[in-house]
Amino acid sequence: QVQLVESGGGLVQAGDSLRLSCAASRGTISTYAMGWFRQAPGKEREFVSAISWSGATTSAADSVKGRFTISRDDAKNTVYLQMDNLKPEDTAVYFCSRRRRAFQWDSDSLTRRSEYAYWGQGTQVTVDS
Repeated sequence: QVQLVESGGGLVQAGDSLRLSCAASRGTISTYAMGWFRQAPGKEREFVSAISWSGATTSAADSVKGRFTISRDDAKNTVYLQMDNLKPEDTAVYFCSRRRRAFQWDSDSLTRRSEYAYWGQGTQVTVDS
């Protein structure tokens, strides 16, 4: 089974940037869309962004559009989330995940947690105002 490990979180000031990484091992991600989700204290885990298996197509939640950029490097089995102009409301634990089925990309389902099969342990991002 694929294992995902997130890294790159930390404590930053509003307006700063961070780049999160999600490294995969014991399995492939190259034929799967990948997603980033986040969970703030007391809230449900929510979709942040996703990238297709080819990397040609991405999607992002309205709350992060224009500030966050997802990318992937399949040679390194790694997915990234570049986060710019961070805001206090971005404070959360960030998780990466792999879609259940290979070569699947549809706007109706890519935001649903149930469509993702493997999850990392998460990395904490705290944005201080």
